[in-house]
Amino acid sequence: MDFELNDEQKALRETLRAFVDKEIVPVASDWERTGRYPTEIVEKMKQMGLFGLSVPEEYGGMEADMVSFALVFEEIARGWMGVAGTIGSHSLACSMIARHGTEEQKRLYLKDLATGARRTGIALTEPGAGTDLQGIQTRAVRDGDHYVVTGTKTWITNARHADPLPVLVKTAVTEPAHKGMAVLLVDPASEGFSVSRDLPKLGYKGTETCEVVLDGVRVPVEALLGGVEGRGMQQVLGGLEMGRINIAARAVGVAQAAYDAALAYARERTAFGQPIAEFQAIQLKLADLGTEIQAARLLTYWAASQADGGKRVDMEASMAKYFASEVALKATLEAMRIHGGYGYSQEYVIERLYRDAPLMAIGEGTNDVQRMVIARALVSGKGKVGW
Repeated sequence: MDFELNDEQKALRETLRAFVDKEIVPVASDWERTGRYPTEIVEKMKQMGLFGLSVPEEYGGMEADMVSFALVFEEIARGWMGVAGTIGSHSLACSMIARHGTEEQKRLYLKDLATGARRTGIALTEPGAGTDLQGIQTRAVRDGDHYVVTGTKTWITNARHADPLPVLVKTAVTEPAHKGMAVLLVDPASEGFSVSRDLPKLGYKGTETCEVVLDGVRVPVEALLGGVEGRGMQQVLGGLEMGRINIAARAVGVAQAAYDAALAYARERTAFGQPIAEFQAIQLKLADLGTEIQAARLLTYWAASQADGGKRVDMEASMAKYFASEVALKATLEAMRIHGGYGYSQEYVIERLYRDAPLMAIGEGTNDVQRMVIARALVSGKGKVGW
C-alpha cells in the first residue's frame, strides 16, 4: 500500500508544523507548569478551521479525510498534547452529530461547532464505569416532552466549554444493557447541570478535565441524538474508531517530540571528550526509537486510510492505538535516560512528555481492551494479518 501523502495533505502538514513551532512549542512548558489555559492558541485554531475537522462542508466544516485528521493530531501533540485535547473530543462529538443527528440538530449546532463559536465534548465515563460503558448509571426518565437526567460523569474534556454536551444515558433497563442506552445533547445552562470539580492530573494539562453532575436536568426530547432511543451505544462506538486513531496520532506526536529532543541533546552533550551520540549505547537507543516511531506512524496512517475507504476499522484503529501508545511510553522513558539527570528537570521538555505519554495507553479504552478487540477480530476471521 502506498502511504505517500497527497499534495493537500503535505500542505496541511507544513502549515500545522509552522503553527506548532511558532505558537505552541515556545510557551507549552511554561503554560503547563503555571496552569494557564491556552486561550490564544485555541483562538488561532479556530481561525485555522480546526474545530471543523469532522464537520461536513455543507455546514462550514473542513470534512477532513482521516489521514489529514491524524496529521493534525500528530503535529499538535508534538507541541503540546493537552492542546490537542481541546479539539479531540470536540471532533468526535461533531462527527457523531453529523452522522447520527436529525436534520434539525445538524442545522442547530454544526455551523457554530465548525467555527468554534460553540465547542463540545462527550460525556461517557462515570466514577464506576469507564471501559464497561454498559455499566453506566446515569438515568434519563421520560416526563412528557422532556427527559429528566440524573447521574455523574467524570474525566470529561472541554466540560467547562461544551455547548452542547452529548451525554450517554440509560433510558431503560434492558438485557442486553446497550438496547436501553441513548445520547442526549445537553444544554449546560440547564438547571441541575454543574461542573463539580476539575480533576488533578499527572499530565494532559492545558485543557480542562472535569467531573459533571446532572441533578434532575430536564432535557427536551428534541435533544435525543438521532431522535431514537436504544441507539446510544452504537452511536458512541462508531465514534470511538475515530477516537482511537486520534489517540494513536497524538502518541506518535509525543514520541516524535521525545525522539527529536533526545537526538538534539545527544549531539550537543559531551562526555569523555566526545558527544554522547558517538557512543554505541546511545546510538542503539536512537535506532530503536526511530524505527518504532516510524512503524507507529505508518500503522496509524494505515488505519486512517482504511477508514477513508469506508471500512469498519475496529481492529485497525485498536492496533494503531495500542502500538503507538506503547511506543510513546518507551520513547519518553528512553529519551529521559539519554538526557540523564536533566531529563528529570522541568528545564527540559522531556519530563512533560513523560507525564503526558501514559494517558494514551489508558484513554479511549485501555491497551488491554485494544488487545481483546484485536484478538476477537483475528479469531473471528473479520480481521487478518497481511495484505
